[in-house]
Amino acid sequence: MNDIKKRLANLSPKQREQVLEKLRQQQLLPTAKESQAIPIISREQEIPLSYSQEMMWFWHQFLPESSLYNMLVSLQLEGLLNVKVLEQSLNEIIRRHENLRTCFPSVDGKAIQVISTVANINLSTVELPSSPEQTTKLQQLASAEAEKPFDLAQGPLLRASLIKLSPETHILMLTMHHIIYDGWSIGILGSELSTLYKSYSQGNPSPLSELPIQYADYAHWQRQKLTGEVLEKHLSYWRQKLAGVSPISPLLTDRPRPELQSFQGGAEKFQLNQNLTQKLTQLGQESDATLFMTLLSAFFVLLSRYSGESDLIVGSGIANRNRVEIEPLIGVFANILALRCQCKDDSSFTELLTQVKQTTQEAYKHQDLPFEKLVDELLPERNLSHNPLVQVIFNLVNVASINSWDLLGLRMTLRDEGISTARMDLEVHLWEAESGLEGYFIYNTDLFDRATITRMMEHFLNLLEAIVVNPQQKISKLPLITATEKQKILQEWTNSKTDYPKDKCIHQLFEKVVEKNPEAVALRFEDQQLTYSQLNQKANQLAHHLLNLGITPETQIGIYVDPTVEEIV
Repeated sequence: MNDIKKRLANLSPKQREQVLEKLRQQQLLPTAKESQAIPIISREQEIPLSYSQEMMWFWHQFLPESSLYNMLVSLQLEGLLNVKVLEQSLNEIIRRHENLRTCFPSVDGKAIQVISTVANINLSTVELPSSPEQTTKLQQLASAEAEKPFDLAQGPLLRASLIKLSPETHILMLTMHHIIYDGWSIGILGSELSTLYKSYSQGNPSPLSELPIQYADYAHWQRQKLTGEVLEKHLSYWRQKLAGVSPISPLLTDRPRPELQSFQGGAEKFQLNQNLTQKLTQLGQESDATLFMTLLSAFFVLLSRYSGESDLIVGSGIANRNRVEIEPLIGVFANILALRCQCKDDSSFTELLTQVKQTTQEAYKHQDLPFEKLVDELLPERNLSHNPLVQVIFNLVNVASINSWDLLGLRMTLRDEGISTARMDLEVHLWEAESGLEGYFIYNTDLFDRATITRMMEHFLNLLEAIVVNPQQKISKLPLITATEKQKILQEWTNSKTDYPKDKCIHQLFEKVVEKNPEAVALRFEDQQLTYSQLNQKANQLAHHLLNLGITPETQIGIYVDPTVEEIV
């Protein structure tokens, strides 16, 4: 945004207006009506939640003891820490941002925002002296802090803990509920903390200017804006784009999906070296696409090969900070875009990349429609066994805002305290680092084994390497398997003899597969396909029909039918 402003400033008035008009025509710049300032509302009225907040509030009512939306930021501070200045800095941030002193009680069954005029953190220090158990105890403290639930109706929704490991080593743990922050907010928090700590350490007042608006103003404005023609414009696009989609991901799982999600998760680290990252960046540039679009296209190929499906949806987060006045606010503005892709076997990777680029750019123009509002429109009936519409997430995030935190006179590093929750079936979060790309595959442990995810990461890496070598290759021909797996297939798995249970019939063995993956595709013929559940249902219908005709067990029945779906039934 600031870069665009600088470029426009160097143009003549006539040139500037021509550029602005072109951006408006391409819907890359808000119109005069859309760009009106967000008004400041009275704090005496009932203040609604934003759509994102409302969704999290709903889950909290259903799972009040869950830590699903908790986030722990753990920072190791090396050097002489001034605890009083750190506390003063944190309290000034809380004063500046109403959202950090807001709670969400219910009035007549409806959640509202209640903003406290004053809310301070008393930063007490827990001493954890050096001992053989220090690391274990620290991990236990971090886990307990991350898993401790928040009371949304009472607050506060930000907790701060300081653990002293030695006179010059401290761990600052900041725990927040997602209802008051997003990824961008973490960067704001770090930037303001750094500025304030430096200023207060030198005996100076805060150099930060007051915020133009607060999150409550945005939440009220969002509710007022998304009505009438504006709402229908966005809904019309998404209805057309997502027409006929399957409500559940076709990705095969290691275990049947439980009736109620537990959100228990695990995470595996993923890395791409600098050489491969540069090649992928260059490949994207040749198609006028971003690195994110290139990686997402490859991820679609991976999912298609794993599921056997061509019509796929992947969710991707977007900052949704497309207005100047909301850029400096701490709050939950981020949105999920449901990106749909058709992975045709005869398409080359570059052709698929062109499709993904177009889909992504179109979605950006309609990012203002909250994902929660889209779900209400398309899938009003919820199923607690899975997330609505999107169960797989892929993100390329900017973590420089976290890694660049700096406090005067201190060396600060971000600690990895582990991940034990998964909001989706599968989430891939990547970011650029000095070594190339780093990130996590976060997965629901009710559905997937660790071995499945590590194998998937290896396949993704192989796929990316194959893509940069030959991006014109058909996506169905791009190799996935590793050299080790290939060796097993060619040599160790040539003996295909399998000992099936002798006390089970073939239809009973088949039903076991149906129980494990009922929605997986079992059969394809021309433009027809059946899931295991549908195939089992049709086979049972035929069996009952034969029984009604008087057919008894051990009766031989001749089959005379052309090669079709019915033949397998």
